[in-house]
Amino acid sequence: MKNLKHIVLLSGVFFTFLSCSNDKETPSNPGTITNPVEGNPANTTYKPAFVGQTRTNGVQTNTAFEAKVITSALTSPWGVKSLPDGRLLVTQKGGTMRIVTTAGVISDPITGIPAVNAGGQGGLLGLCLDPEFASNRMIYWVFSEATGGGNNTAVAKGKLSANEKTIEGATIIYRAKPANASTLHYGGRILFDKTGNLVVSTGERSVLETRPLAQSITSGLGKVVRITKEGQPAPGNPTFSQAGALPELYTYGHRNPQGLALHPVSGEVWLSEHGPRGGDEINRLKAGTNYGWPTITYGIEYSGEKIGAGIQQQDGMEQPVYYWDPVVSPSGMTFYSGNRVPEWQNNLFIGALSGMHIVRLAIDNNKVVGEERLLVSENQRFRDITQGNDGALYAVTDGGRLYKIDKK
Repeated sequence: MKNLKHIVLLSGVFFTFLSCSNDKETPSNPGTITNPVEGNPANTTYKPAFVGQTRTNGVQTNTAFEAKVITSALTSPWGVKSLPDGRLLVTQKGGTMRIVTTAGVISDPITGIPAVNAGGQGGLLGLCLDPEFASNRMIYWVFSEATGGGNNTAVAKGKLSANEKTIEGATIIYRAKPANASTLHYGGRILFDKTGNLVVSTGERSVLETRPLAQSITSGLGKVVRITKEGQPAPGNPTFSQAGALPELYTYGHRNPQGLALHPVSGEVWLSEHGPRGGDEINRLKAGTNYGWPTITYGIEYSGEKIGAGIQQQDGMEQPVYYWDPVVSPSGMTFYSGNRVPEWQNNLFIGALSGMHIVRLAIDNNKVVGEERLLVSENQRFRDITQGNDGALYAVTDGGRLYKIDKK
């Protein structure tokens, strides 16, 4: 078993922050100030809308922590969540679920899951457990579904059998339409919000014909939707004045949002989103808000051409809390609500794919005030990260690894 040990001496200059009047979002000392972690040239000359929106100060964790590889025998894991007993439930891109113990023992594939189209970026994607899982054993997941008209981002639910060998009564409860032949940009994360409804991210499917649908409120592509456990529009969703607006829409104007996380203090939903060449984003979701893609973006086409009018700000469109240029390809993410590493309290941890590290963002009053890159030497594409019942972080990589990250 491989161990990565990271120790930072308790010395140097420390951050001090003013906390919010009631809820303290960030510890007073989230780490030692360093230079910004990104030193490579940007792809564009675009300017941020406000100070700290990109390339904020670096920060280093002072508490000694370590990362251990629990197993490296998974096959393209995509999502990971902790079961009530501390074991990890993992989705694998090819269409299977596995249960992994904290000692690295992997179960047989769980059967009963509807077929996925695993081509391109598709497959069995994000998952979450019912808040009452301990009694009802219900699981919800996102997957790419092949249909007669192409492929959909779809949501399904089912009950984990008592013997943990199959999903009973698997049912598809939602499809983001229209279907398209593209096998890219499915989005694919899912969580329960503080009201007990499901929040799901969908991509705009990448191709030029569907890209504008991110701005269309009559389409389910490039959106965050909010639905009930039965897949119906959730009560309290925003209303839109335009005719034909889908009642399940929560936010729109997204490109390929592969990360969702619930803030442990505010209960707000945060989102990570892949940009094109530059322009990866972290967004704080506000009901009914337009996040701009493809009208505004801090990225450019892979060819180097500007996207649309090449603008980064427009009235009526929300700015990202934070963005990267060059990209890190942010995927699954989680807020840390444990106390074993005090500097991490309420920080956001994000798996970076092309960046090949785990991003740690220190956040104060909804602004990013420090960025750290963890596990860089592991040379892995980090696909998802979650906090376990034991307070440790658990992360999966495209290469099949499951890491435990905790105080040393």
